[in-house]
Amino acid sequence: MEGRLRLFCFPYAGGGASAFRLWLERLPHEVEVCPVALPGRENRFREPLFSRLPALVEALAQALKPSMDVPFAFFGHSMGALISFELARYLRSAHHVGPLQLFISAHRAPHLPDRSAPLHGLSEPALIDALVRLGGTPQAILQHAELMKVIIPILRADFELCETYIYRPEAPLACPISIFGGTQDKLVSLQELQGWRMHTTSSCRLKMFAGDHFFLHS
Repeated sequence: MEGRLRLFCFPYAGGGASAFRLWLERLPHEVEVCPVALPGRENRFREPLFSRLPALVEALAQALKPSMDVPFAFFGHSMGALISFELARYLRSAHHVGPLQLFISAHRAPHLPDRSAPLHGLSEPALIDALVRLGGTPQAILQHAELMKVIIPILRADFELCETYIYRPEAPLACPISIFGGTQDKLVSLQELQGWRMHTTSSCRLKMFAGDHFFLHS
């Protein structure tokens, strides 16, 4: 049965569509969950990675536009939140369409500066140390040398995409924004989440969940 709302889900840095595999079972049947498979990972492993957000957003708009023939919304966690926001703005300017709602998770408002030190240029040992501090990557994967050879280039590209992002002021979006955060998230503060309010002329709601930056999994 086709859903009455198509929910496009965008993953965090290093993540893929599989991060949302359980959502297919847990959301109401009225919602058609559409996890977005980004290039360079999972079943698109052989495709080139994107390290700049504008190029990725343009490619996503071209690929997803045919599936936007029904009411749709965006959910994005961490990097995925930034992708969702800029894709919504791109669709508005280029195609005069947009999501009914943005669900923004674990990312500071886009106009605020990044407080974290850049990661994409670190040596491999230093990058792995940073991943340990960040959490979100299972210890079994961190200790698996062959898997890490696959994952490190994906993480570098995703971190570079986020760390080279330049916010450009535009009119606020017209759709409502729902914001989600983790109460123990050391990467994104409550104040940084609240900053999203200026990016919509509609309603804006904030809900906090128990957990760290990757509360999405718990």
